[in-house]
Amino acid sequence: MTDKEILQSYLLRLADSDMILGQRLCELCGKAPALEEEMALMNVALDLVGQARNWYEYVAELEGKGRDADQLAFLRDAHDYRNLLITEQPNGDYAVTMARQFFYDVWHYFTLKGLVNSSDERVAGIAAKALKEVTYHLRRSSEWVKRLGDGTEESHRRMQDGIDLLWRFTGELIQADDVDQQIAAAGIGPDTAQLTNDWRGLVKEVLQEATLTPQPDDAWMYLGGKRGEHTEHLGFILAEMQFLQRAYPDAKVW
Repeated sequence: MTDKEILQSYLLRLADSDMILGQRLCELCGKAPALEEEMALMNVALDLVGQARNWYEYVAELEGKGRDADQLAFLRDAHDYRNLLITEQPNGDYAVTMARQFFYDVWHYFTLKGLVNSSDERVAGIAAKALKEVTYHLRRSSEWVKRLGDGTEESHRRMQDGIDLLWRFTGELIQADDVDQQIAAAGIGPDTAQLTNDWRGLVKEVLQEATLTPQPDDAWMYLGGKRGEHTEHLGFILAEMQFLQRAYPDAKVW
């Protein structure tokens, strides 16, 4: 791949991961356990969709094919998506929802911290704006992990189950591939080794405070989302998310 194609691939991972997790959270509209959580979940979802739009717009400019952010989001098939596998996993109970959000938020926070110093000014600008939002996301999800983990016997069990269920998808967050390494070498993305250390360090710190037990770092992991290889869940997400655009191509809001 050319340098431009490598950058596009990397940006699509950021955009698609934000978009799919935002869509997952939107599924909880009207189903949150409390009114405050209803508002918080939707705010996080809107933040992620807004960030996805910014990344998609940059990808559209780089590829120069006349596509816009909406077409990238709504008119690509599952195998063209490059989102992290953890983002497409079902919501489950609230402990599972928070475990998924926490694992992603830690990765997202340290990734954006690295991108703020990117040699690409456009990337650095988008990351700086997103980092302010994701700092709140991380604070909120980590507090929920601690609250549930160090709460009642039932909440502790559920939170531990959520951690155990989703741990197998966390390897993809910190296992660098050729695209990650080339982006880092070009000074555009974060140092991959530092990202791994930062993610593991904060995750273990929060889990220890929450009286929860992480699984081993060398546990078997699911990989492939960054290559377009997904679980069965993504197709169902896209079927709902893309219905309007596919049923009514080029529909406009008047």
